[in-house]
Amino acid sequence: MSRLSIALIFIVFGCGSPDEQSDTTGADHAQAQAQAQAARARLEASDGGRVVLRAIEAQGGLEAWYAAPTSSYAWEYANTGANAHFKTFMVVDNNSRRAYHTILEQAGADSTAPATGRFAWDGTRAWISPASLSGPNPRFWSLTGYYFQSIPFVLADPGLHYEVLPDAPLDGVPHEMVHVSFSAGVGDSPGDTYTLYVDKATGRVSAIRYTVTYGQSLDEARQGSPSETLFYYLDHESVDGLTVPTRFEGYRFANGEKGAKRSEAFVSDISFRRAFDETKLEMPDDARVQPRPSDD
Repeated sequence: MSRLSIALIFIVFGCGSPDEQSDTTGADHAQAQAQAQAARARLEASDGGRVVLRAIEAQGGLEAWYAAPTSSYAWEYANTGANAHFKTFMVVDNNSRRAYHTILEQAGADSTAPATGRFAWDGTRAWISPASLSGPNPRFWSLTGYYFQSIPFVLADPGLHYEVLPDAPLDGVPHEMVHVSFSAGVGDSPGDTYTLYVDKATGRVSAIRYTVTYGQSLDEARQGSPSETLFYYLDHESVDGLTVPTRFEGYRFANGEKGAKRSEAFVSDISFRRAFDETKLEMPDDARVQPRPSDD
């Protein structure tokens, strides 16, 4: 399973046409139903899983999620502390979690400029083209924006552990809380954790808190004290039967208190039906492979 690497993480030829839709067949429908049933069983096995399931159902449901062949949208991200600001258009295969991006803009935290380039995760390696591009890190960013935007749905994946926490307010509004962690050996960020704020009235995810452990071993992650980010989920839209955020705001979080704003992101041109173009995963001659963090 590809997993959240939030250890926080477009030119036309790099994405499918917005009008190019992926067809579904009876076999696809049967597979989606089987995946939904298996995920429901996993989630209903624990109190924490049932909180995640409630959020999934409030935002479209397991059946709609597993029936979506792809996720695609423009993803714009800015982080003042990291002096990073870029925009890509991504298309992700929801089953295999392979992904390709076209870079649209790239600059510092406070400005952007048109850019040309591509990067992808083909299930085995991450690459970026042209090789002269210093970022975004394709191994980190091929799926990070996808996972941010796809919560709570991706938290139905196998290999996750759920723990109910006491209810807590978010900006004065009561929320159910659930802590999510991952089995050892899954992905490049084995110590990542996520805490969901699930609105008690709407059932939707209002925010998450997350830690960033990209490149660390599980022992290193457990021994350290990674800082948390409080990441708000804002301006939801319903597309193809799924309700998802289109704006995010990230704040430092320490000692139970929200601190200074550190990041923001925007999503647009959303579809869960665009066709996935396998040829976009083929690494061009001018690309370079991004190694695993332990191999850097």
